[in-house]
Amino acid sequence: MPRTRHTTAFALITAATLTLTACGSGDPAASPAGAAGPAAKGAVPTADVVSGVRKDAAAAALLPAGIRSSGTLSIASSVGSPPGATYLADGTTLAGVDIDFGDAVASVLGLKPKREVAAFEAILPALGSGKYEVGTGNFGVTDERSRTIDFVTYLNDGQGFAVRDDSKLTAVTDLVRLCGLTVGTAAGTTFEVTLEKNRHRCAEAGRKAYDVKTYSDASAVWTSLQQGRTDVVMSTINGLRYAVRQQEGVRFLNEFKRLDVGFAFKKGTPLAPAFQAAVNHLKADGTYDRILKKWGISASAVETSQISPPEIK
Repeated sequence: MPRTRHTTAFALITAATLTLTACGSGDPAASPAGAAGPAAKGAVPTADVVSGVRKDAAAAALLPAGIRSSGTLSIASSVGSPPGATYLADGTTLAGVDIDFGDAVASVLGLKPKREVAAFEAILPALGSGKYEVGTGNFGVTDERSRTIDFVTYLNDGQGFAVRDDSKLTAVTDLVRLCGLTVGTAAGTTFEVTLEKNRHRCAEAGRKAYDVKTYSDASAVWTSLQQGRTDVVMSTINGLRYAVRQQEGVRFLNEFKRLDVGFAFKKGTPLAPAFQAAVNHLKADGTYDRILKKWGISASAVETSQISPPEIK
């Protein structure tokens, strides 16, 4: 299919909203002061909705004494694409729902976040080794992950699909609908696990297996779709909805599976009760809703934060 009509939009999404490198182009214009809604097309929201958050003594009292006395919290953040986490146009400032929630929870607990950007697939193992105290990266809560990782939930997101406008796919309600196609997704994710685990079903149905191509950053996933090297993208529901609003020639296909999303910790962490109390405090004072509204994901609200709940089936 012709590619020329997608050139401008594709440059916009890869450079301004989906870059993993510190060299974004474009101008993610700031929202008006005090604005809390999602930014206009092509702009990463920059409204400040968390600086007014104050310490909650009851939540802070749940922290381990060592963390409370240190006054700091080490956070490993995966930076891939909005609305999760991305870079603004200066190439150094981080923005995203994960960034806002990390900063807000730290404020409730009276801690200063010490954030380090890390690869998505490296964060969970690093938590187990004690390198970081908490990780963010839109980590879906699965039973398999919960065997070695503790979670404190703050969102409900999940798995979905997007395609080019010329695709004949109307919905992927069963993965056998993907047989014979090439699926692009991010490496080390629940999407990759789901796709690999179910690939055999095509042969059982007497059909050609789908091919899975994994990429280390979000821009490469969308490049593969725009250039026709993949037929469909599997990613987060919120990420897909955000991305298709920023570019022409692609469309959100459908939700496939919902998952809770949580802060990730080393198994057995003593931090979980404090984080749960902090998230619920943010819900009570209105900050929680303001963060979701800013990023256009109010439908992903949870009723209450939970510690390592069962995977949503």
